[in-house]
Amino acid sequence: MRLLCETLFLVLAIAFSYAAPTLHDFMMADHGEAHLTDEAHHEAKPDRCAGIEFDAIAPDEKGNTFFFKGDHLWNGFRGPAQLTKEFFKELNDHHHLGHVDAAFRMHNKEKPQDHDHIYFFLDDKVFSYYNHTLEEGYPKDIQLDFPGVPSHLDAAVECPSGECTSDSVLFFKGDEVYNYDLATQAVKKRQWAHLPNCTSAFRWLEHHYCFHGHNFTRFNPVSGAVEGTYPKDARRYFMKCANFSHGSDVQVPKCSEVTLDAITSDDSGKTYAFAGHIYMRLDTHRDGKHAFPIGRAWKEVANGVDAVFSYSDKIYFIKGNQVYIYKSAAPSTLIEGYPKSLKDELGIEGPVNAAFVCADHHIVHVIQGQKMRDIDLSATPRMVGSEFPLPLSGIEAGMCGPDGVKVFVGSNYYHYESPMILALSKLNPIPIKITPDIFGCVD
Repeated sequence: MRLLCETLFLVLAIAFSYAAPTLHDFMMADHGEAHLTDEAHHEAKPDRCAGIEFDAIAPDEKGNTFFFKGDHLWNGFRGPAQLTKEFFKELNDHHHLGHVDAAFRMHNKEKPQDHDHIYFFLDDKVFSYYNHTLEEGYPKDIQLDFPGVPSHLDAAVECPSGECTSDSVLFFKGDEVYNYDLATQAVKKRQWAHLPNCTSAFRWLEHHYCFHGHNFTRFNPVSGAVEGTYPKDARRYFMKCANFSHGSDVQVPKCSEVTLDAITSDDSGKTYAFAGHIYMRLDTHRDGKHAFPIGRAWKEVANGVDAVFSYSDKIYFIKGNQVYIYKSAAPSTLIEGYPKSLKDELGIEGPVNAAFVCADHHIVHVIQGQKMRDIDLSATPRMVGSEFPLPLSGIEAGMCGPDGVKVFVGSNYYHYESPMILALSKLNPIPIKITPDIFGCVD
């Protein structure tokens, strides 16, 4: 069953079921064709599968991602190129400025009037759009909105607090990177010689990508470090192209074949599901779902986990008789001194089937077999305070959220209003089947 679930997650990763984020595939006629009429453009739509170097990439507030080239774009990772003016009319009105140099979707919770707006950069001008409507007062000189940031940029990408030190934007020009702090307007210039010169950049599900030619390279937004084997061909990951499949021949499993090893939701609402050596974010309804190797985010537990729970801005992984604790903010960092034994950390011996903590509570509810053992995380030393027999057997994962407790058994889950109701129930609620909208499986 675990193998089948891994297959599900991998398929989602593969075809970019990356698909959920609708990626705008965008291609253009080259600069020598600038004199062509709109009608000629329609007749000579560029083919991104022939290999293209994008001018800019940015998602909108609904999670639709646009890929730009010249005066064309793609709305999604499937389908033909379309004229930019069909989506962002004013960019065409100012097309004497040239093609879109850079673009990003703003992440600035401190200024809700700017949050989720798309910013486009053309030569020395910046445009701000929301719901595909140009905001009043735009375009502006770049220096008015982003003092210290140069004109004629190559790329730009947002970097929220937790992934960067503070809510920031990374601007790329040549081999220089400008880190712009949105709160202080401070600019720090860096050189990441090991990173290719980015002609566009894209952030998706806490990952940052530098696009160059028809390739891309994933990088750490703080250090610029490249981890893994790169560059990779964008046609295998960010679009559907014949002869460039990334495992699309593998069939997506039925929802009845899905099983989990662990599931958790942290204080910020990020929800992670784990199966085998992979994990998936489940709360990213706008930007879609995608499976990643666990080792990419938590390298010390790369080969799988038994149980996971979140508490006090940290995420706890239980694996065998050891506990690994990481800081929740990306990139995740293993707390110094860990792993520790399960006995030293929680006062129990393994194995553990599931564990969860409810928001604003200090009790971790640990499920071992058909018993639930409660441990006060605020106590020293930690030990079992209460123990309850459970009406349900075979629990493999569990989490607590605003709507109560969910425990997973095979391809079903059971919903209880609280941990206490789970512990004291004499009868089990009706099982609820895992559905495509949760995991991307098929009925």
